[in-house]
Amino acid sequence: MSILSSEDWAAIALTLELAAVTTVLLLVLCTPLAWWLAHTRSRWKGPIGAVVALPLVLPPTVIGFYLLVTMGPNGPVGQFTQWLGLGRLPFTFPGLVIGSLIYSMPFAVQPLQRAFESLGSRPLEVAASLGASPLDRFFTVALPMARPGFITAAVLSFAHTVGEFGVVLMIGGNIPGVTRVVSVQIYDHVEAMEYANAHLLAGGMVVFSFIVLMLLHWLQPKEPRT
Repeated sequence: MSILSSEDWAAIALTLELAAVTTVLLLVLCTPLAWWLAHTRSRWKGPIGAVVALPLVLPPTVIGFYLLVTMGPNGPVGQFTQWLGLGRLPFTFPGLVIGSLIYSMPFAVQPLQRAFESLGSRPLEVAASLGASPLDRFFTVALPMARPGFITAAVLSFAHTVGEFGVVLMIGGNIPGVTRVVSVQIYDHVEAMEYANAHLLAGGMVVFSFIVLMLLHWLQPKEPRT
């Protein structure tokens, strides 16, 4: 029976680290965006919602290509980071994080938006009548009531980041211990015809995906029986 190599374990550790960092940042960054999308009547709601959902329909290589161009030495982001003395983002862990944030954004925004929309206005109006400020209403009423949406967003964002391939390969390349995640490691094993090692990692991904789907099923609010 094949045993995972040190490079396999390094890829697993890097993947979990990337998924954890991406998930935390997505929840922080996407919560106000989802709240705005759930309550705004602005004409920009449609276009912004469409931009957020683009990763669902675009090939990952397209997203990765434009991120690479934008963050490259001649791109606006690349020139800005170099001006700040931060260097270039492509082929680094921070570059992977940025790519993962963009690619997994709809998996965080959409569950949060649906959770906020399902609250209705009544709980917030009651809190306002009791003297709660808008900020108090958001943190003490909206956030606790939207907890299922946050759980779904966290689980989906984490799982989706773990399964990334095209985006991370384009923006991060294949640097052991730096940007080589599990999906890229599986690809390397297959290219080298190391199918036993590929089976171990791929099988682990299948089991992980199954557990995630079952977890989402168990966490869904149950309809009361009549």
